[in-house]
Amino acid sequence: SVAARGVWGGLVQPGGSLRLSCAASGFTLDNYAINWFRQAPGKEREGVSCISSMYSTYYADSVKGRFTISRDNAKNTVYLQMNSLKPEDTSVYYCAAGACTIVGGKLLPYGVHYWGKGTLVTVSS
Repeated sequence: SVAARGVWGGLVQPGGSLRLSCAASGFTLDNYAINWFRQAPGKEREGVSCISSMYSTYYADSVKGRFTISRDNAKNTVYLQMNSLKPEDTSVYYCAAGACTIVGGKLLPYGVHYWGKGTLVTVSS
């Protein structure tokens, strides 16, 4: 299974930072690309970032320059460092293991083998 965990809790003020971690059990993440998707209430799911097994990265325009994805294969964990958070970043964030599938400049969930349960990030003052 894949579990997404938010470190330091899921509530942060605008302009603040939060790091999400995605840990796997039962398999090794280093054989997979790891995606981060998010979905806010009433909105469509959005592909946020992806890191391939070869460490290539993708970021949605909405988070480029603010979010950084990284992986630590020794810890079987992928991280999403989120800085300069905005209220519009409020969503449930999911990590997903599989492939980075980018179509028309957007990260899509095709090729995902495992989904994490998600973690709520709330950006509010």
